[in-house]
Amino acid sequence: MRYDLIKYEQASTDLTAKEKIGQLFMPAAFINDSEEEIVALEKLIATHYIGGICFFHSRASAATNFEGKKKVIKNENSYDTLKLLIKRYQKAAKYPLLIAIDAEWGLAMRIENTPQYPYAITLGALPENEGHLIFEVGKNIANDCKSAGIHWNLSPVVDVNNNPNNPVIGYRSFGEDRNLVTEKALQFIKGTQSEGVLTSIKHFPGHGDTATDSHLGLPLINKSRKELDKNELFPFKEIIDQGIDSVMVGHLSVPALSDGKEAPSSISKEIIKGVLRSELGFEGVVISDALNMHAVAKNYPEKGELEWLAFDAGNDILCFAEHTKEGISKILENALPNQIEESFERVWRLKEKAFAGDKEVTTLTQTDSLNRRISEKCITLHKGTSSNLAEFAKTKFIAITNIEPSKTTFFNHLRDHLEFDVETLPNADAFRNKNLLVALFPPQVKPNNLFGFNPEDLKILNRLLAVNKVTLYLFGNPYMLNHIEYSQAETVVLAYQNFEVFQETASNHFLGRVESSGKLSVKSNLI
Repeated sequence: MRYDLIKYEQASTDLTAKEKIGQLFMPAAFINDSEEEIVALEKLIATHYIGGICFFHSRASAATNFEGKKKVIKNENSYDTLKLLIKRYQKAAKYPLLIAIDAEWGLAMRIENTPQYPYAITLGALPENEGHLIFEVGKNIANDCKSAGIHWNLSPVVDVNNNPNNPVIGYRSFGEDRNLVTEKALQFIKGTQSEGVLTSIKHFPGHGDTATDSHLGLPLINKSRKELDKNELFPFKEIIDQGIDSVMVGHLSVPALSDGKEAPSSISKEIIKGVLRSELGFEGVVISDALNMHAVAKNYPEKGELEWLAFDAGNDILCFAEHTKEGISKILENALPNQIEESFERVWRLKEKAFAGDKEVTTLTQTDSLNRRISEKCITLHKGTSSNLAEFAKTKFIAITNIEPSKTTFFNHLRDHLEFDVETLPNADAFRNKNLLVALFPPQVKPNNLFGFNPEDLKILNRLLAVNKVTLYLFGNPYMLNHIEYSQAETVVLAYQNFEVFQETASNHFLGRVESSGKLSVKSNLI
């Protein structure tokens, strides 16, 4: 559905100072809110002339809830609910809303039963000449955003992930090489832009080398300016030079960029107005990372204070602002008129761009064909040789997995061509001097709690690696290799995702029908 937006020149004259400040606020909208909560947001939008909203799945699944202490209610109709809510919220707004979402690997990041594409760490394994596949991912995700009424995908992550213990970036980064991250992010951006959807690079000035989740605490990056220029800042500078809609500033303490202060980057004038604006020359929209995150929120109990500090530091859009009314009052009271106007103009012109490309899309993309092509190009022979794998496939082997064998597409597909027995990991501890084909499926993609593994199962796996001839296929985050003695395996193959098409590709790889052309984009032996 198209929404008419007046030009900036007219808006600058027509809107009051309070209305202009309201345009800078982007509170959270939750797909699974109650009717009472929906009505409250409608009232907030109408009363305070809100400029945009950012969608999340539910209040219970918000990251500051720390991975599910509250029960997350699944909603099989989330996509339809999302579309209806967007229409309701747009109707409540005096000026059309800019609708945003985090869709780094597709709407599935927030919404059930919607297309899911591979994580950035998987795309990072693609050969250099396959960048067109990342372009297609960006384009397809943009199509899906438009089908729902979303203008702005707050992606991609351009953090250079060089810390295997990073609890929040890891799989969301294209890798640990600054050039690879830059090149692959640009392909994603170009694909997204081809459909007229906005993008945002994050999390400035770089969240890759942290061991603290900024949803829960303030990470400290105690590096020299020279080190930061060489690594963390590199992708931001390169992409800004080529043109980008917006930059999201993270909640990070980076003293080398803030005159030795340990204040969060999201409220640091030295970092936003100094490094980002003056030094890197970025003239577009600066959006804060979510202001409800504990890295900043817990330190500013006075309502509206954080919103004012974030705006005064140089953020144009205040994402996930929890105290909109008080924040608007603080900015109205403290800001200079030209300060308000400069941010308002940047935001309004971004909205003009978003609505200019607001052609209607009604269908979601189909993932299987593109995901299959990606799976065939990213599969990585990390240890061993193709000839050793071919010889192993001819032997009598026993298949081992850590999940229900009947649910393992990898083995089910192999059964159409080979005969073998299957055991679950806990039942395999007695094997000695056997040929074992191990399919490992990490229960979670984040590294906390051993990627969700039972520690005893990993002990069993390490014992099996020590006394058997093992070929290992890993269907998950490659950083998982840090927790097993994989060097004792004869062959290690990284499939990256557990999607059915990735498992089928892995099966064909084992059978010698698919070559491995992928290359791991992070080191696996950092611990």
